[in-house]
Amino acid sequence: MTAQHASPKAMRIGYARVSTEDQSLEAQIAELRAAGCEEIYSERASGKKDNRPELKNALRAMRAGDTLVVTRLDRLGRSLSHLVQTVADLGKRGIGFESRAEHIDTASAGGELVFHMFASFAQFERRLISERTKSGLSSARAQGRLGGRRPSMTIAQLRQAKRLLDDPKISSSDVAKTYGVSRSTLYLGLKRLEVGASQSPAKAAA
Repeated sequence: MTAQHASPKAMRIGYARVSTEDQSLEAQIAELRAAGCEEIYSERASGKKDNRPELKNALRAMRAGDTLVVTRLDRLGRSLSHLVQTVADLGKRGIGFESRAEHIDTASAGGELVFHMFASFAQFERRLISERTKSGLSSARAQGRLGGRRPSMTIAQLRQAKRLLDDPKISSSDVAKTYGVSRSTLYLGLKRLEVGASQSPAKAAA
């Protein structure tokens, strides 16, 4: 008789996350247990961080047929596009996804439809960002700048500020306040002015 090996049982695996040390994971863990999660991975980490070791461990432990469960969508993704990509990657591996608060379950027809909508929103978001970036660059070129922020003080203002600072009774803090900038911005501007002045004779000689 040939020995037959039973296929591994599909599991519901939970993932819980809070952003700071003073927040509690207990409520999420209790909800995930009530939802039938047999294993739960939890951690304290900002949702904006790429490095979330427990999330990586959860994803690594999952097999085809399993379901990843979270209490809310924002526990998993650091952005809409990241969330869509993560769930899409799970789908390619034959793994389901469920978010309790939003009543999303990709194993159901309705849940799959919702995530197709999310994917469309993420693509729309990327296009908007791209268009805004191109528009900003075009505007900068039209104003004679190749990129970056416009200097906070003009050359004329920097020259005037330098003359003011020649008076020992006037502090750099007062000058900075006069032009509505920080002291560091003032110093950087004055340094830029000095560099420009030192380069002028060389350009003239050339």
